[in-house]
Amino acid sequence: MKSPWPRRILYGGIVIAITGAAWWAVREQPAQVDVATVADGPMTVTIREEGMTRVRDIFAVSTPIAGRLSRTVLSEGDRVEGGKTIVAAIHALDPPLIDRRTEAELIAARDAARSGVGIAESELRRVETDLALAKEDLARALKLFDPGIISESALERATNEVERQEAAVEAARATVGFRQAELASAEARLLQPDAEIPDPSHCCINLLAPVDGTVLTIHARSEQAIAAGAVVAEIGDTSKLEIVVDLLSADAVRIAPGTPASIVEWGGEADLPATVRRIDPAAFTKVSALGIEEQRVNGILDFAKGDPRLGHGFRVVAELEIWRCESCLQIPVSALYRAGLDWKVFKLEDGRLAETSVAIGRMNDETAEVLSGLSSGDRVVVHPSDTLADGAAAEVRN
Repeated sequence: MKSPWPRRILYGGIVIAITGAAWWAVREQPAQVDVATVADGPMTVTIREEGMTRVRDIFAVSTPIAGRLSRTVLSEGDRVEGGKTIVAAIHALDPPLIDRRTEAELIAARDAARSGVGIAESELRRVETDLALAKEDLARALKLFDPGIISESALERATNEVERQEAAVEAARATVGFRQAELASAEARLLQPDAEIPDPSHCCINLLAPVDGTVLTIHARSEQAIAAGAVVAEIGDTSKLEIVVDLLSADAVRIAPGTPASIVEWGGEADLPATVRRIDPAAFTKVSALGIEEQRVNGILDFAKGDPRLGHGFRVVAELEIWRCESCLQIPVSALYRAGLDWKVFKLEDGRLAETSVAIGRMNDETAEVLSGLSSGDRVVVHPSDTLADGAAAEVRN
């Protein structure tokens, strides 16, 4: 008779294998997580905003009078010498075109002026004739006075008549000059614009560069008529640059003159150190890309060491330091999540997750200062998913 034990052992093994497979299938699978270690280290909190470089002192070359501006031979980037380099030259404007009606009126005025000159010259000839007659009468009176034929009063009347006629001649000559000036004025108003190219040597005013520097902008390059006070060019020294950063007013109150800053994303390899010189006392309203009105304040920064490749109006990004800690406990910002009003993290201990409340101090874009709840060397989960739970099994992702 065969023993039943081999069959029993076989069936028992099958049952054990099935039971083990079922347990393996339903057992808790540890979650795959990324972790970071809590550690002490230096930490800096900065305000990051876009800015623009500009020349500290910009000199605008403007026209003192209205005229015809000649074409400038300068271009942006040219070096100029103060008081010597000619930026532009201003010539006198041509007279305006005259329409037919105005021309007829001016011709009539010119003819009237010519007639006035003729009348004045006729009057001059008349009084000159009277003067000659008065002089002849005076000469006869002098001859008759010596033998006592005429009285002294008659001689005086002859003398006064000569003086009166001389004054009349002077007045007539002045009238002729006045009428001739009126005629010249009437003829000048009839002048039309000259179609010929003006002589460049006959220049009214040369606009000279006010300081040594570089031409930043040419506002009027071609020859043109220009009004008084129009800006022709802007000149500045590109070796003396400053940075203008528009800050939120809430951030500006946290920044004081002397605050250190770093200029990044300016196109060079290394960051450039800078220092805040001043914060403007007045804010302005600016509409953000999202259409939100914001109160902004300009902050002015000075380079500690600039770069000759930077020029006027270049875009930069400024990081202004508002807080620094040489050694403080910190964790990645990506490890934090909100639970109500509290900050929490998942701490990994012995293969299990422990939901831990933490007190957070300062925070920047990458790390956060830990005031309490964690110790140096603790491992916390970064980028925790919503499937993690307190006490759940977890292992570090390879």
